[in-house]
Amino acid sequence: MLSGLAVLVAADLSLAFVPGLWGAFLGIGLWGALMALTQGLLAKLVAQNAPAALRGSAFGLFNLATGLATLAASLAAGLLWDISGARATFIVGAVFALLASALVITFDPSRKS
Repeated sequence: MLSGLAVLVAADLSLAFVPGLWGAFLGIGLWGALMALTQGLLAKLVAQNAPAALRGSAFGLFNLATGLATLAASLAAGLLWDISGARATFIVGAVFALLASALVITFDPSRKS
């Protein structure tokens, strides 16, 4: 998960700071790498933690929550883009990915206290 979040930071920063088509293609490619690194892991987490009898419902709820979060994030990003521009939007995205990384590290159940 941390690798995926690091790739997301790199994607956002490339979209914010690398000019032209090179920056766009780099950001898009890194975004694809993020999806490859995280989507299977998230599905595995749902499958491992849901009771067998409720697994289908768990995936439905996971996808509902993901969709609602994506909608909220997209609305916020659109507003930020309109107010402050593309660069600020991608910088804020990178900051949120760094915060998510800190949360993953903080609440990692495999870490010994």
